Amino acid sequence: MTYQPAVQDTQFILFDVLDASGQLRPIERFADADGDLQRQVLEEAAKFVAEVVAPLNAAGDNPGCRFHAGAVVTPPGFAPAYQAFWQAGWPALSCAPEHGGQGLPWVLEGALYEWLSAANHGWTMAPGLLHGAYECLAHHGSDELKAAYLEKLVSGEWLATMCLTEAHAGSDLGLVRTRATPQADGSYRVNGSKIFISGGEHDLTDNILHLVLARLPDAPAGPKGLSLLLVPKLLAEGSRNQVHCDRIEEKMGLHGSPTCAMRFEDAAGWLIGEPGQGLNAMFVMMNAARLHVALQGIGLLDAARQKADAYARERRQMRVPGPRSGTEPADFIIGHPAMRRLLDTQRAWIDGGRLLAYQTGLELDISKHHPDQARREKAQRWCGLLTPVLKAAFTDQAFHGASECLQVFGGHGYIREWGIEQIVRDSRVSMIYEGTNEIQAIDLLVRKVLPDGGAALRMMFEVLRDELDDRGAAGKTVLSHLARLEITTDALIEAARTAPALPYGVAGDYLRAVALVLLGWAWVRICNTPGAQGNERWQAPGEALRRWVLPEFDMRLAVIENEIKRQD
Repeated sequence: MTYQPAVQDTQFILFDVLDASGQLRPIERFADADGDLQRQVLEEAAKFVAEVVAPLNAAGDNPGCRFHAGAVVTPPGFAPAYQAFWQAGWPALSCAPEHGGQGLPWVLEGALYEWLSAANHGWTMAPGLLHGAYECLAHHGSDELKAAYLEKLVSGEWLATMCLTEAHAGSDLGLVRTRATPQADGSYRVNGSKIFISGGEHDLTDNILHLVLARLPDAPAGPKGLSLLLVPKLLAEGSRNQVHCDRIEEKMGLHGSPTCAMRFEDAAGWLIGEPGQGLNAMFVMMNAARLHVALQGIGLLDAARQKADAYARERRQMRVPGPRSGTEPADFIIGHPAMRRLLDTQRAWIDGGRLLAYQTGLELDISKHHPDQARREKAQRWCGLLTPVLKAAFTDQAFHGASECLQVFGGHGYIREWGIEQIVRDSRVSMIYEGTNEIQAIDLLVRKVLPDGGAALRMMFEVLRDELDDRGAAGKTVLSHLARLEITTDALIEAARTAPALPYGVAGDYLRAVALVLLGWAWVRICNTPGAQGNERWQAPGEALRRWVLPEFDMRLAVIENEIKRQD
């Protein structure tokens, strides 16, 4: 089977549970983007994903991309599909109208990219950085750079890369050695090498805009000495810039996306933003990318669950023990308790993740465009805290949950014919790129919770509590978890004063505990929404969350509490 976007489920969460139209109504920018228009956009996006992108997924894995003499040929069908994608206007969905975009809410783009990643992760890597590159150039680029490049970046006619990593400098960007030398005409000459560059070379577009971190002459050591430059593959007159692809990596997965080793030899580049402020400009791009990666995780997990569910409904083995529900024959494995637990658990993560990611997408727009400053600040706090949680928790679940879905197939899952093993391989990298999940956990605890004594986190907890009053036993469970997490947070903040290494050791457990609280909150909202009450489609994964997922919360807190005690 090929992936089918869950358009009805998405619309239910977005409009029935979250009331997206109501949340966006105060924003003048979206006055014309009512619920009917948003639903229509999602329905058309689902058609494009299912009919154009999803059927290319197997070809993306085998034969994958091919490299010869500095050129990359993408898998069969990839280039025509991409031309159809940008010509239909999909890259410009949420970009500003003054830049040639459609000015629609970001959350619609988020749902689109969730579906694209689920349908064909390798293909989706090509346009995956477009929005972040657009934000970076729109916020920090000079008027000259915007005039030359922004329109074709918004349309998707040209693609972009993010060139950070060097062989000796992965997460520690302060070690970057690539140099940029100023020229009399205001340009720079860029020299150095970068690795792990997604889409560094390909045949999808004529031009590729490389956003490159480099060090100017006399710049100080470390991250404060880095600047950001735009280095195009093709120069204004159409000649080839001195940008070279030396190879593409042979990878565990994502064979449809060329991961390139790039070399810059006196390549012409132009400064984006101020000298020495490269990371500030780049992080505009990275933060947008991290929410995209969280949605990749949700989409890939749904793709794996869809395959496993379809297989379980046609695979006949031993009889189901005990009483059964439903009309399936007694020997379909979908009826076995172990299979039901596995599939319902993945659905609990998928639907809860959608709610959290979509709400964060709404908060992104609110933080930028809402007329009330206090509401904008509240939205900024939400996005700052939830982005690392979503990126880490849902990419982790994508890989481990996809592996569990492979288990449904037994030995058939381990061979290529069924396609489930590709999802396991493709999903693994999402735990690494755009900041490893360990770095996301450190970002949450060390950089966001500890510095203000947990003040911003407590404000977010109050938002959650407002939705949990009088919500029954499930709501009381989440309220109890919130109270316990606050107590543990206070103890951790106090212990870190004399044990500065402690937070780094338990950051992963802390992020996971926060994620479980958020999931519990999400499912209280879902299960108490008209349309979900009494509906097995929504109640079964909600019950699976309470029985099989949330008990992990006690274990994570116990780990943190034991580590605090060891400091005494």
